[in-house]
Amino acid sequence: MRTLAGLSLAPVHRRGHGAVYDAVNHGRISIGRLRRALDGRPLPRAADGRLVLAADVSNWLRPGAAASPERWFCHVYGRGKGQAQMIPGWPYSVIAALEPGRTSWTAVLDAVRLGPEDDEAEVTAGQVRDVITRLITAGHWREGDPPILVIFDAGHDPMRLACRLADLPVEVLGRLRSDRVLHCPVPERQPSTPGRPARHGREFTLADPATWPEPPVTTTTATTR
Repeated sequence: MRTLAGLSLAPVHRRGHGAVYDAVNHGRISIGRLRRALDGRPLPRAADGRLVLAADVSNWLRPGAAASPERWFCHVYGRGKGQAQMIPGWPYSVIAALEPGRTSWTAVLDAVRLGPEDDEAEVTAGQVRDVITRLITAGHWREGDPPILVIFDAGHDPMRLACRLADLPVEVLGRLRSDRVLHCPVPERQPSTPGRPARHGREFTLADPATWPEPPVTTTTATTR
């Protein structure tokens, strides 16, 4: 077996999780070497040959570990509508290379624990920058290749992250909250208009179709969902 995931699927596997913890407790992990080993492995690619990375926060809930340092409240969805809870734990920012097609398998490349005083956007931007730099060093991206697509969930600010990563060969794709309010560009100021120049254009409220401008590009996709 080449991976722990493959070993867990073998019929003879007895799921001796305690032995794995014993091995970790009696050894040590070089994080730098582990990251270089992960970067050097073959990575999945999309149909057009580009790398597709996803960044998201995953919580390790630790409600009973009162002595664990730097816990903070993690948002957890309940089974019913309006059943969300805030449970003490450790949030981790995880970056993974996505497999093409409908699959839940991913190639995890990096994980960083967020602290109570951390700026999540700054930590994520630095983490993505480190991962992209290591992937370029490992030869996964060369000049002339399509840009690496980095996907963020609604908890991130894609505009801020796009500014932080503008000098890298990446394209940022982010999901926006349905209650987000944006502003259209400032209209051209007419001569002899009194008052201060406007800082923002009219509001673009995602939840209010009456405020939507005419889209410059429209895409329609047929899906079974």
